[in-house]
Amino acid sequence: MEEIRQKVKEMIEASSSCADLKAAGQAWLDAEGTDREADATAALLAEIEEDVTTIDGLIAFAGSEAGAKVFGEKMAADLLAHAKEIKANGALYCDCPGCSAALAVKELLK
Repeated sequence: MEEIRQKVKEMIEASSSCADLKAAGQAWLDAEGTDREADATAALLAEIEEDVTTIDGLIAFAGSEAGAKVFGEKMAADLLAHAKEIKANGALYCDCPGCSAALAVKELLK
């Protein structure tokens, strides 16, 4: 359980995690060991499914005008190149700290 708690905390602390994912993680931590834990686990897993970015989604966003507005043109271009590189090496998902921790939590909760 300690490993799961640690990964949930990493996910919550990651600046790349969205507010909904952070809230679901905190709700899970708050519910751990209570009669709400099963529901909180289901909600956290559903939020992870919704929020973790696929590598193709990352490539599409980083290469878009919206991505350039969010990240700035240089950072978006760097992110796009990185995403294409990790996809070429077999990545299926974004490897930012938030997505990486969320995927680890998902695997540990299975």
